[in-house]
Amino acid sequence: MSLLESLFIWPNRPLPSLLVLLVLLMPFLYAAREPMHALLRSMCRSIANPLRLGARWLADTGLRLRNRNREVLFAHGSHEVKLTIEREFEHVTMLVQRDLEGYPVLQRKLMDEITRIEEDYKKSGEVPPPPPEWVKAIEAIAKIKPSGDGVVERILSDIRDSLDEIYQKLVAEYRGAYQERHHILKGFLPFWRSVSQTLTQVDRNITSLQNSAAKIDANVLKLENIAARGNDAANVLATSATTQFFIAGLVMLIAFGGAYVNFKLIALPMSAMVGGGDYITESLQASEVAALVIILFETLMGLFLMETLRFTSLFPLGNITEKMRRRLMWASLTILLVLAGVEVALAVMRDMIITADVALKQQLGAAAGAVKTEAGWVTRIPTFGQMILGFTLPFALAFVAIPLEYFINSGRTVVGAGLEMALRGLAFMLRFTANLIRGAGKLAIMLYDVFIFVPLAIERWIVGYREGAARRNKLRPVPPLKRAGGSEEAL
Repeated sequence: MSLLESLFIWPNRPLPSLLVLLVLLMPFLYAAREPMHALLRSMCRSIANPLRLGARWLADTGLRLRNRNREVLFAHGSHEVKLTIEREFEHVTMLVQRDLEGYPVLQRKLMDEITRIEEDYKKSGEVPPPPPEWVKAIEAIAKIKPSGDGVVERILSDIRDSLDEIYQKLVAEYRGAYQERHHILKGFLPFWRSVSQTLTQVDRNITSLQNSAAKIDANVLKLENIAARGNDAANVLATSATTQFFIAGLVMLIAFGGAYVNFKLIALPMSAMVGGGDYITESLQASEVAALVIILFETLMGLFLMETLRFTSLFPLGNITEKMRRRLMWASLTILLVLAGVEVALAVMRDMIITADVALKQQLGAAAGAVKTEAGWVTRIPTFGQMILGFTLPFALAFVAIPLEYFINSGRTVVGAGLEMALRGLAFMLRFTANLIRGAGKLAIMLYDVFIFVPLAIERWIVGYREGAARRNKLRPVPPLKRAGGSEEAL
């Protein structure tokens, strides 16, 4: 029998018993109405106020985190834009030093050659010299009319023949001179072609300089927008950081796939080197740990190699000299080559282990004579493939340093934005829960009043009756007083 059933007046009739108990408890509940209201309000405040304080603290923390994220975002964006501008200036400097350094000499040589060509061209276009004075005498003789005299005709014929010979000789000399000049001009055609190609290359270099200058101007404008700390610049930087984060994450996921393939490639032969029966834990073999250490060491050497080549800036190597940097680069490259060679040897060992395992299984299964294996270079293709993978995968893992740097730099922004959203969402949930608790307290008070509605109705009726009586007493007129003489005097 439960506690509630023990309170029943009529155990076989629970509903009338509950009604009687309600009637008996109603005066006590009415008497405890104010303390119960105060208790419910205190309980709700004791729960809702800490929640509201926690929500306010989380909102303030989210605001501070947002400001911090903006500072980090602007600082990283400014650094990236400055590096881009520096690279563009280096590109411009390289173009100027490589292509435009000898341009003044080329221009001077070009002007000299053009001057020579112009002079030769002018010489090739000169008019013949004027005829000598004796030509006038010959013209006078040529005006003599034929008279039929044979001596005169013979003299005139001899003069004409002499003039024809002189004319032919002069024409031949002038043609030879013109041919010589044209031969000189023809010799300048290759030079003109070379000059045209040089000018085209110079124009291409100038165009490249103009493009670099336009990129520098655009980056300077972007840097000014970042320095202004505007919302547009913040949105652009946040979008760029998010894109870089997901792209770098995808590239690193692909790199993890390559590392897994590399792990599977060397895990089996490592068991022959460190012992296949050695276990560090119940499910972790020593050979697997050794293979993982080799892969991590290759990745570490790749990180140092990319760092010394200035492809990344993950480590503070600015305080070392260039000589030490080159030594570190060659040391990292040498160790990486040695590890790649070790993986090639392990790949060959893996193929030998698999071949021996297959032969052993065939012998144990008494199928050695039934199975024929093809001999030749075809059977060595898997070995060659494993050797190529063992040599190339360490160098492929070395390039994971580049997406890793972008992943870390952009991850600060993305993770900070996600943490800010989480704090704001948690603050909203706490505030919402606090409001729900306050509403639940009010609902509990109302339900308590509904539970004791009979005494409350009686109380309201009594209060209303007293207020009505008081109003009627205020509106009732005062009766006059009578004196002994029969006159009336108001109070």
